[in-house]
Amino acid sequence: MKKTKENPLAIVVAGIKLKNPVMTASGTFGYGSEFVPYTDLSKLGGIVVKGLSLKPRQGNPSPRIVETPCGMLNAIGLQNVGVEAFIDEKLPKLKGVDTAVVANIFGETLDEYIEVAKRLDDAEGVSGIEINISCPNVKKGGIVFGTDPLEAAKVVSAVKKATRLPIITKLSPNVTDIKLMAKAVEDAGTDAVSLINTLTGMVIDIEKRRPVLATTTGGLSGPAIRPVAVRMVWQVSQAVSVPIIGMGGIMTAKDALEFIIAGASAVQVGTANFVDPDSAAKVAEGIAGYVARHGTTVKELVGSLTTG
Repeated sequence: MKKTKENPLAIVVAGIKLKNPVMTASGTFGYGSEFVPYTDLSKLGGIVVKGLSLKPRQGNPSPRIVETPCGMLNAIGLQNVGVEAFIDEKLPKLKGVDTAVVANIFGETLDEYIEVAKRLDDAEGVSGIEINISCPNVKKGGIVFGTDPLEAAKVVSAVKKATRLPIITKLSPNVTDIKLMAKAVEDAGTDAVSLINTLTGMVIDIEKRRPVLATTTGGLSGPAIRPVAVRMVWQVSQAVSVPIIGMGGIMTAKDALEFIIAGASAVQVGTANFVDPDSAAKVAEGIAGYVARHGTTVKELVGSLTTG
């Protein structure tokens, strides 16, 4: 019997089968269907949809986005339609698309995380859940779940019990020790980690002497943060055994390969989608070319960095 040739780009992350290691980052790709006129979704390894909350959310007032050198600062405020509208209206539009769909979730309290996860548990077409822990914990007086190892672990543990779906925990870079945070969520039961979320930044209008963003500060993304993100992925790869999804300023296949060689099993393309909606597919094509030229596979490239 003839053996089927293995796909050199295929990778399994947290039990989620990806045809290639390139996913889209939450908050940069809508709910996926909006990009159908501009790119072939079936060329992607996975889609991570816009962050979902228990109830619809309007987000922050404008201005809430500003371009910066080599990137952008955003303070969208996690505007979304809510988990029920996503399941009823947005998710069906992805039916038949040959790619994994991951739902990014967030909450202001532990109970909200649990409830959103429960509602997604039976949603047809969802391959996994990515937990955004970079949200203020209202009941804890404004502590951010993602900067406190104990609070982060509580969220992961609770979500893990609320769903049968694989769990990916998205880590904030705005911490003293990213390894400590990664280890905390691994011990709490996460199936994978994704990093990095945006770095906190600020832009000032010098004529008005006021912040450009209505919220004063926002999240910095784009190529400016890539070296920081690659470093953190490498550090986390030394600290945990769960798979890593790397992100932060990926514009090209070369950028993505840096993350993979540093220890990421997959990557997410974010800010690049604002520049070219076909970016993620092009990154996947570039990785395919690299793998073919070097006679290797994505699995073999993961964590293949040599130091010293």
